[in-house]
Amino acid sequence: MSATSDLTRQLIELESVTPNDRGCQEVLASRLQALGFNIQHLAFEDVKNLWATYGGSGPILVFAGHTDVVPAGLASDWTYPPFSATEHDGYLYGRGAADMKGSLAAMVTACERHLEYTQPSGRLGFLITSDEEGIAENGTAKVIEELNRQDEHIDYCIVGEPSSSTYIGDVVKIGRRGSLNGMLRINGIQGHIAYPQLAKNPIHKGVPAMHELCQIKWDQGNEAFPPSSFQIASIDAGSGANNIIPDSMSVEFNIRFSTEIDAESIQKRIQAVLDSHDLNYELNWQLSGNPFLTSHGKLLDVVCQSIQSVTGRQTSTSTTGGTSDGRFIAPAGAEVIELGPCNATIHKVNECVAIADLDTLSSIYQAIIEKLLT
Repeated sequence: MSATSDLTRQLIELESVTPNDRGCQEVLASRLQALGFNIQHLAFEDVKNLWATYGGSGPILVFAGHTDVVPAGLASDWTYPPFSATEHDGYLYGRGAADMKGSLAAMVTACERHLEYTQPSGRLGFLITSDEEGIAENGTAKVIEELNRQDEHIDYCIVGEPSSSTYIGDVVKIGRRGSLNGMLRINGIQGHIAYPQLAKNPIHKGVPAMHELCQIKWDQGNEAFPPSSFQIASIDAGSGANNIIPDSMSVEFNIRFSTEIDAESIQKRIQAVLDSHDLNYELNWQLSGNPFLTSHGKLLDVVCQSIQSVTGRQTSTSTTGGTSDGRFIAPAGAEVIELGPCNATIHKVNECVAIADLDTLSSIYQAIIEKLLT
């Protein structure tokens, strides 16, 4: 096996379910320190983070990613034990193989090959967290706050999220939609279902409001983003008995929004709809992240050129999918591109990555370093 697949295997074997790192960052830090990287271990509560830099001056290219993985579920559902890093028929199986320990390994080996013969004209960096698959409060977001205190600013960032669809580099993510969650409680008055005049049914009051919110055309989207989308995740009401009008109804909803609208405008419009239906309600908000976009710039040009030089193929850009830690890195002005393995098996039983793809990805990362910093 290659150096990249060997390192990927080593990382998969460490059962680093969020927010546990299980020694992954120590493995990576050891490899980077041997290259001459300056290492900072930044721990916030139960989350471990790694910030590593190489070089003294010039623009900095940062490779960003996470060592934590989602739970594997029942091991009996897997063909091979989920943390065994089993090789079979050209694939490496295990939780985190594609999301995203393979990317981390490819980033490290790309730097190892590059620095063996060449000194970059700028700087290299690694920003790695163990809190991406979870609530993401003490991971990349806290690292960026710490870097701001150190007067350190990222110029270019490659996030190793599994962006590819059919083959390595066929799709890169140039941004992500914002994500706003609402936790709504509509209050009524409980009563016997045979005497509705003595009660106030929160379901009857709330459902028309929910229907109206579902019909809103928030925006038309733009060249990079589809129209913003309001979706109800759950509705819960009732006491368990069929002869009781419940005293409340709970609704959880999410809106994925483009750069055509902002979270504050969404909140105001939703509250206006609820108020127009004369509801007695409580509403709590959770902003998972604002949208970000790198629609042009030096990094995107270099990434596209590097993919073509290594694979001989063109790439396409996308902003689809969930949130990523790019949402914490982009606001300070960094150009952010997501480039990683194929995503067909991520978060699934029998997650895997093609071993050949790991080597291809590492070569693309190396080409990006060479084109951007030499």
